[in-house]
Amino acid sequence: MRCARIALFLFLSCLILEGLTLGQDQPAVNSSVAPPPHAKQVHLKHILVIGQTKGFEHDSVSDGMAAIYTMGHDSGLWDATLRTDTELITKKDLGRNAKNLDYFDALVFVSTTGELDLDDTQKKDMMSFIKDDGKGFVGVHAALDTNYKWPEYGEMIGGWFDQHPWSTFNAPIVNEDPSFPAVRHFPRAFVKYDEIYQPKEWSRDKVNVLLSLDPTKLNYANNPRVHRADHDFAVAWDKTYGKGRVFYSTLGHTEEAWNDPDIRKMYFEAIKWVLGMTDGSTASHPRLEAHRDEH
Repeated sequence: MRCARIALFLFLSCLILEGLTLGQDQPAVNSSVAPPPHAKQVHLKHILVIGQTKGFEHDSVSDGMAAIYTMGHDSGLWDATLRTDTELITKKDLGRNAKNLDYFDALVFVSTTGELDLDDTQKKDMMSFIKDDGKGFVGVHAALDTNYKWPEYGEMIGGWFDQHPWSTFNAPIVNEDPSFPAVRHFPRAFVKYDEIYQPKEWSRDKVNVLLSLDPTKLNYANNPRVHRADHDFAVAWDKTYGKGRVFYSTLGHTEEAWNDPDIRKMYFEAIKWVLGMTDGSTASHPRLEAHRDEH
């Protein structure tokens, strides 16, 4: 028995000595070394991108969602969760490793249409996410053509869709706030081939108009779709809603728009702005006198 104990002691001693020797041979961990390329990237923010359509279905929804995902991936500024349903628009604990609004920092609607699948609790949670929690919201193109039966949604985003008088055309656009991050790269006047929405229940004194159509370069003759007597057609705006930041633009109707570096940069900077990464005015201003409609 004594020999067995001595043998066990010697065996354990060898293991300990071997472990110490191996530990000495291992290089110290350097925390300053970047993780290998295949390691999961640590993003600063998380955004939820919704592309549900309950009405007209835009071909560009997939392009827009993919572009927003790629922007975050390539910059490392955010990771994007892409969904064509609205299940995650809730503060309820969904379990099963599912995220809810408490996990996200911003919500992006990419040409959503119709009355989305949201119950009253989800609607309350979404508005609280923006208004009370100070999170961000970005609306792309048809995000204005949705949730007509939800008054607070229209108040939050700034209005609703009311036709596109010229369909897809070479739109003459004026940059009304060149200091704002999302439109800083645009010249004072430029042209983009896109579909420009006419907003209703919308007023520029409730938003900061960033881009608008040049009213002096539009054809109004025999156009029954022109409903705004003031001929004020905003192309992009920003605003606050409670503590949250809101950005909307009608640009992004076509698939080709998402290959346009100007459009991609606009939405990239808009997302950064609603996330609080940059600053920009939300103060409303009157129409620029040089482009005021005299028709």
